[in-house]
Amino acid sequence: MPRGRRATKGPAGSPGEAGAGRFYMISVVSKAYGIHPQTLRLYEREGLLKPSRTEGNTRLYSEEDLRQLEVILNLTRDLGVNLAGVEIVLNMRRKMEQMQGEVSEFVAWVRQELARAAQEGWQERLQQALVRLPPTPLARATAKEDPGAPAPPAGPAE
Repeated sequence: MPRGRRATKGPAGSPGEAGAGRFYMISVVSKAYGIHPQTLRLYEREGLLKPSRTEGNTRLYSEEDLRQLEVILNLTRDLGVNLAGVEIVLNMRRKMEQMQGEVSEFVAWVRQELARAAQEGWQERLQQALVRLPPTPLARATAKEDPGAPAPPAGPAE
């Protein structure tokens, strides 16, 4: 953490409360990251940051807000992305994280089902249920039926 940051009371509890986390006022965040407080207010207006508020309506930035700010600053300062692009990138990141969670949940469910099936002896039943079929020729149009169709490839006689 950069020096000069100080923890303040969170919106839903006291600073000593377990899991309350640390919160930083706008002046501390702006100095720590070298940006003007108006820039932070702009990011909030644009929906890029959502700091919590005290009863007196003071903005309080959480550790998660600071991570989001670092992503925004990296995109704007280092990569030259404008705020509309930042919004798109952040939305895509959010959707990718959501999809990753859904995929992880699905994989866990499949593993659970496979484990349950193995315990119930389904592997033998599945192996018995699978029937090997000989390959069948595909329906081909002959030159007589479709004069514009290419000739079928020469293959083994059936």
